[in-house]
Amino acid sequence: MSGSSSQPLVELDEVHLKLASQAGPVNVLAGVSLSVAEGETVGVVGPSGSGKSSLLMVIGGLERASAGRVMVAGQDFGRLDEDSLARLRRESLGIVFQNFHLIPTMSALENVAVPLELAGRPDAFERAREELDAVGLAHRLDHRPGQLSGGEQQRVALARAFVIRPHLLLADEPTGNLDRATGQAVIELLFARHRELGTALILVTHDLDLAGRCSRVVHMQDGRLS
Repeated sequence: MSGSSSQPLVELDEVHLKLASQAGPVNVLAGVSLSVAEGETVGVVGPSGSGKSSLLMVIGGLERASAGRVMVAGQDFGRLDEDSLARLRRESLGIVFQNFHLIPTMSALENVAVPLELAGRPDAFERAREELDAVGLAHRLDHRPGQLSGGEQQRVALARAFVIRPHLLLADEPTGNLDRATGQAVIELLFARHRELGTALILVTHDLDLAGRCSRVVHMQDGRLS
């Protein structure tokens, strides 16, 4: 992976996010500063509504900060248009959600190949096959999401996130829809791929034990980190 070791992979400086609501504007993030090094793992914990998922959305370029500075992989998000943000996500960021977000009409293989196809990679399906094999789903390549268990769907989502060899993986409650045993298997896989590929990880979770597996844990309350 490229990048200077002296420069953080993620750097947030006094980031605010204000969103509209029926009751008026809500300060979802209220001056968040955070620095994450390449290869580092950070657990983000806090009560529901504290801003954890919004923090990931801002780091992933899916929400625009209302104020402050967001730097990821050497790119200042404030200077990037939507196409440039999409390109950066395609090349540097993997994102795993609680609800899988797989395309229901596509097979597991096709779902994992999507980001590589969008990037114009001629080896998209070969790479997708290898990544599904790495998460133990070589026998499920042609199955659509509706034919897979929840744990299998999340493993497909992990494969899709890791197939681009991202600098950074954002995981938002990745075990939230899984039973404990299945969730544990998914987490073991996530951390194994992180170690193998050297990917930095920011993990949002309600599970303090899970967060404790990260090299650092930060707490979010009322849109602020501590």
